[in-house]
Amino acid sequence: MSRPINNIGLKNLRNPATLFLLTIMLLPVILSAQKAFQKKYQTEMILAENGSVIELPEGTFTLTNTLSLEGKKKITIRGKGMDKTILSFKGQTDGAEGIRVSDGEDIVLEGFTVQDAKGDAIKTMHVTGITFRDVKTEWTGIPGPQNGGYGLYPVQCINVLIDNCMAVGASDAGIYVGQSQDITVKHSKAWHNVAGIEIENSLRAKVYDNEAWENTGGILVFDLPDLVQKKGGDVKVYNNHIHDNNYENFAPKGNIVASVPSGTGVLILATKGVELYQNRIINNQSVSTGIISYFTTMKPLKDQAYDPYPSAIFIHDNIYERRPGLPVSKDPLGRIVGSKYGQDIPHILYDGIRNPKLLDTSGNWIAGQCITIVNNRSQSIVNLDAEHGFKDMARADNLFTCNN
Repeated sequence: MSRPINNIGLKNLRNPATLFLLTIMLLPVILSAQKAFQKKYQTEMILAENGSVIELPEGTFTLTNTLSLEGKKKITIRGKGMDKTILSFKGQTDGAEGIRVSDGEDIVLEGFTVQDAKGDAIKTMHVTGITFRDVKTEWTGIPGPQNGGYGLYPVQCINVLIDNCMAVGASDAGIYVGQSQDITVKHSKAWHNVAGIEIENSLRAKVYDNEAWENTGGILVFDLPDLVQKKGGDVKVYNNHIHDNNYENFAPKGNIVASVPSGTGVLILATKGVELYQNRIINNQSVSTGIISYFTTMKPLKDQAYDPYPSAIFIHDNIYERRPGLPVSKDPLGRIVGSKYGQDIPHILYDGIRNPKLLDTSGNWIAGQCITIVNNRSQSIVNLDAEHGFKDMARADNLFTCNN
């Protein structure tokens, strides 16, 4: 009497040699299915008529090429859920992004995860009306410079909404909005990135009800030179939980974020018109909040149209806490401040470099340009006097009370 076939299969499947052989036999089938998935959804994106919804199925799908959507209006790309539809680009061979959207209007991306893209996870460029909702980007494994630079990456866009998203493992910024206008980033989480959330050279941004932790820097607000949109401003950062951002900086050498000290909660670089309020900024062990000019980065500056000074900054009603201890950052700024203040580092660091064109004849800020820091719990401030080589670095806890 012959043995039941199912019993033979179960017994043989315990044999490593059988498992290996089965894997080899199934590999062409798997690769064919992966290529079919890629072809199907890239074709849908190419042929989609304005107003279409592209539905992504539940499951984990491996792709080797960028999925791109170009020149479309009112398109939704919708998965079955952040943890249910996973697009893996591990082993990607073609394209610089996982998903790229360009030159569109009213595009919605929702309900899926992009993993291990060769470059940036999801880049959108020149889109008016771009929504990321319930989307996750991540690089699996130990974070390092081999990871892609950006997770969610809208650049030169108008009307940007990032809502209930997650970003993990980016070697530059997990959630990044650059050279854009009219932006909301809310209810989102970022961890194990160099920068958790970054607003760069962007106008009219609201960043609220987010959590950024275990990044090198929690939230960055930067204006940088050599970009198309020269100036950002009118940025409000509020009701966020920014804590334990003490992860070692793993950005590739030469990147501007490679100079962000590990242990940074919030860093404002050369931006004008920033309001930071009602945040919990906790256990960021080097710089709870920094306000610096571009000169403090020690990088060359050739862009004559760029303004390297921060001004019109209002920091109020935040909660600051930190465990006693030396700065975790190994960069020169951390060492300089640590050598003077030891384990009692002030929470707010200001480099002290001001634009002389924004000062009156008495050396005070002209109306509308001053840096105001008031009503923060455990408020402590140091003026670094970076302009004079830190010679007269001193506490300035109650010296930033001017009114704009």
